[in-house]
Amino acid sequence: MQEVVPVNATPRNSQDERLLDALGADNSSTRLQAALAVGTRAEPGLVDALVARCAIEPDFFVRDMLTWALTRLPAEITVPRLRTELGTERAQARSQALHTLSKIGDRSAYPAITRSLLHDADDEVARSAWRAAVVLVPDGEQQALAAELAAQLGRGDRNVRLSLSRALVALGDVIEPALRTGMASDDPAVSAHARATELLLRDPDAGFDAAVDEATRIVALGPEQVGGTAC
Repeated sequence: MQEVVPVNATPRNSQDERLLDALGADNSSTRLQAALAVGTRAEPGLVDALVARCAIEPDFFVRDMLTWALTRLPAEITVPRLRTELGTERAQARSQALHTLSKIGDRSAYPAITRSLLHDADDEVARSAWRAAVVLVPDGEQQALAAELAAQLGRGDRNVRLSLSRALVALGDVIEPALRTGMASDDPAVSAHARATELLLRDPDAGFDAAVDEATRIVALGPEQVGGTAC
């Protein structure tokens, strides 16, 4: 049974009310069309309903359309509302708010991506925070962000590690000191992940799995032995 999208006190016309009802419909296609219609209208009075629906919407494609609808609204309206959402207990609400902030691209939101979000216990929230931080980080703060992200090398399953590597590589050469620290770790998972990320930095077209395999081999044999074998 679908949760009811909260409605704020702003007066709405009958078309708004129909769209709100459709956003909470049982059928995902109906919800998708409603989100498209809201975005097409770009009605600021529906921002709360869109954000609230993002927090509970189970369908990926509908969530994507909700995000698109929010990007159609003025940033001065959406960004403060999304920043508030980052402090909620519901993991999906935090993740979707971060995702939407990255799509809006307003760098004033960067301070809201706190260390707590970057290290969130929920992998999807953390991954969304990494992606948003890389998009929104101001000039001059990339190296500090790289160190924060690299502190989580070795975290999670393949998809989580791939997301972290992609976020780091997107920052460019500023990640090299943080990767060197990771490669020197006594934890083989951290060391291999750092080395795989370095390989991707040097060759962005290399596949992640191939980079991990190569990095794991280097960690197991030791860089000196690998270098000697190659000669």
